[in-house]
Amino acid sequence: MQEVVQQAGQFIDLNLTAVLFLFIVGFIGGLVSGFIGSGGAFVLTPGMMSLGVPATVAVASNMCHKFPKAMVGAYKRWRYGQVDLKLGLVMAASAILGVLVGIKIQEAILAAWGQAGSNLYVSVAFVVVLVVVGGYVFYDAWKISRYGGEMPVNENSLARRLQRINLPPMLNFKTAGIRISMWFTIPVGFATGMLAATIAVGGFIGVPGMIYFVGASGLVSSATELVIAFIMGFGGSIKWAINGMVDIRLTLLILAGSLLGVQLGAIGTTYVKDHMIKVVMGAIMLIVAVSRGLAIPQYLKELGLISLDQGAIATLMTASFITMCIGLAVGAIIILGSMWQARRREKYALKESYGQV
Repeated sequence: MQEVVQQAGQFIDLNLTAVLFLFIVGFIGGLVSGFIGSGGAFVLTPGMMSLGVPATVAVASNMCHKFPKAMVGAYKRWRYGQVDLKLGLVMAASAILGVLVGIKIQEAILAAWGQAGSNLYVSVAFVVVLVVVGGYVFYDAWKISRYGGEMPVNENSLARRLQRINLPPMLNFKTAGIRISMWFTIPVGFATGMLAATIAVGGFIGVPGMIYFVGASGLVSSATELVIAFIMGFGGSIKWAINGMVDIRLTLLILAGSLLGVQLGAIGTTYVKDHMIKVVMGAIMLIVAVSRGLAIPQYLKELGLISLDQGAIATLMTASFITMCIGLAVGAIIILGSMWQARRREKYALKESYGQV
């Protein structure tokens, strides 16, 4: 009985403002997911935590909403010929193992240090991974943009070197246009699954992993990640639900917004250059990293590791929430703005071909 009461206390009260915010977060998360294939979790999990949702509940509810949204996005982009289904299934096999390990890590942290420890772990993990991966992806996008959106093939890149190693079984991925050993896909898939289970974010490891480690293009990687997200989300949701951590209200609210956004984001990939996917991913990651970093002092205080007055904590949490909103707005503006500009160019080219300009 005590355990039931404790779990019930983890679920926040929802008012109209919170409901609208969660729907908007879900829409932008879906928009990002359909556009870059990351699942949008690095937007959704911090978004829920900014409302006071405990980290484990945010992770579990996020993962629960992920698989139906990812299924819609994967199907949409499969119709555009962007999904390498074989690569997705191979990666998902090791990702499932990573999900199980990741959930065990979260359970251990929760048991040892309570919810404050879990919140701290998720926030620190977000800051570290978002800064490292987001910074590199953003830098890579900048380099590609210098070449007009098409980077010359680097035969000495890590992916190219790995593809030349003949370590059976060798797998051919037709849509991605690559041939590589199965053993080199396993660490990328495992890391994707483990991170997805611990902080509900796997795509920004999976997508860069497929780009820089396996050698797939940004477009194919972002689309194929949706297949992996569907399989991981389904398996992880069952495990988290058994632990009583899924708040179905949050799941349905962000799912409602996500299903709308993911289709729009998927359509956007047909209008923009490949490097724009990396620009969006890098920009949002760095802004969200700042948001989570501002929330860390509160969790340190709850664990008794620092002494800080409540006014300062309240200021930092407000700044964290505002930064989170800025990140959401930046993501939506970049994606929708890129789509609008590309659509205008397409219409202009069409008119020009008919001699109307």
